[in-house]
Formats: sequence, structure tokens, C-alpha cells
Amino acid sequence: MPVHDWSKMDAGIFHDFHHSWIEEIQRALNRRLLPNDHYAMVEQHVAESRRDSLTIPSMKDEEFDMSSVTAAMDSAGAVLFAPPQVAVVAESDVEFYRRKASAIVVRHVSGDRVAAIVEVVSSGNKSGRNAIRSFIEKAAELLDQRIHLLILDLHPPGPRDPQGIHGVIWEKITGQEYAAAADKPLTLAAYESALTVRAYVQPLAVGDRLTDMPLFLEPGAHVPVPLEATYKSAFAALPRRWRTVLEAE
Repeated sequence: MPVHDWSKMDAGIFHDFHHSWIEEIQRALNRRLLPNDHYAMVEQHVAESRRDSLTIPSMKDEEFDMSSVTAAMDSAGAVLFAPPQVAVVAESDVEFYRRKASAIVVRHVSGDRVAAIVEVVSSGNKSGRNAIRSFIEKAAELLDQRIHLLILDLHPPGPRDPQGIHGVIWEKITGQEYAAAADKPLTLAAYESALTVRAYVQPLAVGDRLTDMPLFLEPGAHVPVPLEATYKSAFAALPRRWRTVLEAE
């Protein structure tokens, strides 16, 4: 199923889809993708939550034992250790719905520490200077705590993120500029946080099919998130009235 043009829809319509897509991804992670020592839950206000609400920080590199991940794997979840294959690798109503947005938090059973977060960007995250600053600062803070991120941005760049949301995040955490592809303004970005941060970026455009993206659980270990399948299921749950409008667009 091709990516639809959500920029022409009311914020409430995307919020409904956002809610469904987040839940579909969370179910896929828990049913078959995550190893037994990890679990995913939908939690609210993650992008704006206080640092202490995330409980125990992510495990440091020197504390991580790869054998613990291997031992936890069974038929219910397979962690991948090969590098992800993506295009780029680099070392109001709107306000109301932004504040109601949820994200997926993946936790490890040891102390329920946060290992990773999946965030679907809403138009509200780009609606004003304070909104985008809050989103970017929280992303940088999570990466600094060595919490891995997967950020899905299906909204075109605006005046506050001319290179997309990844461009602003990358400049914030590295001081380096990122040049988005002019013909593919939407962005999927997976961040692997260790002693340094590595970004796996997949640009796309309206009409493109989604590709699976990595969700890192520990440095060097990720699970592939089935974005195409979960997007399709979430879109099918959207009222026919709005599916018809989006398909016509």
C-alpha cells in the first residue's frame, strides 16, 4: 500500500490513524518480534515526558552482555545483528492532538528499563517553535541516555524543519547538517545510541511503499519493524469516508 498524503487531512483524522498504527506496531512487536526479555507498551506523552518518568536509564555498553539477548531469543522473536539495509546511514486542534499523541515504549524486564521508543510524528510536532523544540530536545535527551529511537515522519518538511525532522535532530546531536532528498521529503529514521549515535535513514515520498525499519534494543542488535503491514492494517481501520478521500488524493 502506498503512503498517503496526510498533509491535506485534518489533524484529527491523522490522530485517529496515528493511534491505530501505533497499536498495530505494538501488537506486532509483542506477538512475534521481541525476544522474551523485552516487551512493548503504548504510553502517552513520551516526547514530552520528564526524564524521571522513564524509570531506569538504558544499560551502558560495558554492562551489556550479548549472550543475554541470544539466550532470550526463541521462535517468538529474532534479534538481528547485521547492519540494516536502508538508503542513508550517517554517524490549536493541532496542538491538542500533539499533546494526546502516544508512542511505543520498549522495555527490558530487568527493572523495566526503557530500551527503545517508536514515535510517529504528528503535524502538531512541527506546528510551532516550542513544539518542535520540545520534540527535538526530548529526542536528544533520550539518545543521550542511550535509549534507541525509531521516528516515523509522514509529514512534509516545513519552515522549522526544512530537511525534515531528522535534519533537526541530527544537527542538534552532532552539529552536522543533513540534506534531505528533494523528491523524497518524508523520512523514516532509526537511531542506534551507544558511545556515538548512528542514524539509519530511509527517505520516501507520497505514493512510495514503506520499508521495514530497524528498532535497536541494544547497540548492534535490532528487530525489523513491519511498517508496510502495520500501516495497511491501521489504514483499513480508518472510516471509509476518509479512506476514500485519501485514496482519491
